[in-house]
Amino acid sequence: MLQWNVTSVRGKTKCMMKSSDCVIKHAGVYSTGLAMVGAICDFCEAWVCHGRKCLSTHACACPLTDAECVECERGVWDHGGRIFSCSFCHNFLCEDDQFEHQASCQVLEAETFKCVSCNRLGQHSCLRCKACFCDDHTRSKVFKQEKGKQPPCPKCGHETQETKDLSMSTRSLKFGRQTGGEEGDGASGYDAYWKNLSSEKYGDNSYHDEEEDEYEAEDDEEEEDEGGKDSDAESSDLFTNLNLGRTYASGYAHYEEQES
Repeated sequence: MLQWNVTSVRGKTKCMMKSSDCVIKHAGVYSTGLAMVGAICDFCEAWVCHGRKCLSTHACACPLTDAECVECERGVWDHGGRIFSCSFCHNFLCEDDQFEHQASCQVLEAETFKCVSCNRLGQHSCLRCKACFCDDHTRSKVFKQEKGKQPPCPKCGHETQETKDLSMSTRSLKFGRQTGGEEGDGASGYDAYWKNLSSEKYGDNSYHDEEEDEYEAEDDEEEEDEGGKDSDAESSDLFTNLNLGRTYASGYAHYEEQES
């Protein structure tokens, strides 16, 4: 509960009204702990001492004042959340982009681990520039190396890390038609093409089976047609001896009877 002492300018543990620039009147009474909190920082959400110097200095000197997310380029007041730091490239991240960024942060923008300036293997990697550098090309006249630390990146000055200590991966580019599902126009990858060829080679037996099935279906249709003709002939034989008398269908008309 006393973490505000870290953010306080003077780091006091107790405050007395007579000997301080306290903006809260508490004459004759020591204020400690939460009683010393005068404000909460809008950027880092730290507790600030209620002394006049702390209140006027911390908001300007807060390290997160100009912190913007490296992915969406939003500040604290834009996204309204907490600010995180990438554990690899140490850039600022918002709460929405922290997981996706760190998952893809250790991917180089090159296809190999070779140095950007030469063809040798890069022992040092900069995760801000997403590039590798050899021992010779990490030496820069602009950025000087501090004792006990890794050499800085010659491009951005960020501290590099040894490639062998990181689970680095390179960018992969695939050319040509890739294996995939059949599209609307019937196009598919080379894999499907070779599968079709192999199915044609070993598909002779299935072709003969399909022909036999077609022949059997045709025979069944012919038998059904013959059976239908026989039934029509039997029904016509039943009505051959039927006599309905003189009808219009037989050519008889009522005016013929009157004339006779």
